[in-house]
Amino acid sequence: MHTARPRGVDHVGLTVPDLAAAHRFLIEGLGAEFLYEVLGRQDPPLEGKELEQIIAVPEGTQILTVRMYRLGNGPGVELFEYRGPSQRPSARACDFGWQHLALYVDDMEASAQRAVAAGAVQLGAPWSLMGPESGAGATFCFLRAPFGALLELVTYPNPQGYEANMSLRRWKPPAA
Repeated sequence: MHTARPRGVDHVGLTVPDLAAAHRFLIEGLGAEFLYEVLGRQDPPLEGKELEQIIAVPEGTQILTVRMYRLGNGPGVELFEYRGPSQRPSARACDFGWQHLALYVDDMEASAQRAVAAGAVQLGAPWSLMGPESGAGATFCFLRAPFGALLELVTYPNPQGYEANMSLRRWKPPAA
């Protein structure tokens, strides 16, 4: 047993400019379930030198709201609402750092339509997965969430190319 290595992804944190819109998008567009609120507008904001140091934010930044959501069988999604002196939109996919959240779906077309109906922008038609990821029905599609984050929908319902050459497999959420 390797106790010093991560067991998996627990959650993904997203900072959003409009918490109500992001909440609606997660629930209506992605089928997420709201779990709990760690910090709400009724609470004093988190702020100060210690906060600025431990999460590397500019002086004067405040955390106003923190909420946790369940998203299918994968990691949770944690929404943050900040107020700060120098906020800006997410980086582009070609910039350094974490760049997108990929969600496994069973029905690419229906999942993309649901997300778009809830405010996402589909950035193009689904593409076939390439090289070692290729396989019958293996596709991906990118969307821009209403709060600016880049989302990938991915599906690979049949064996992928790399599976012919090795026994190790990438994690795939169990069927609902």
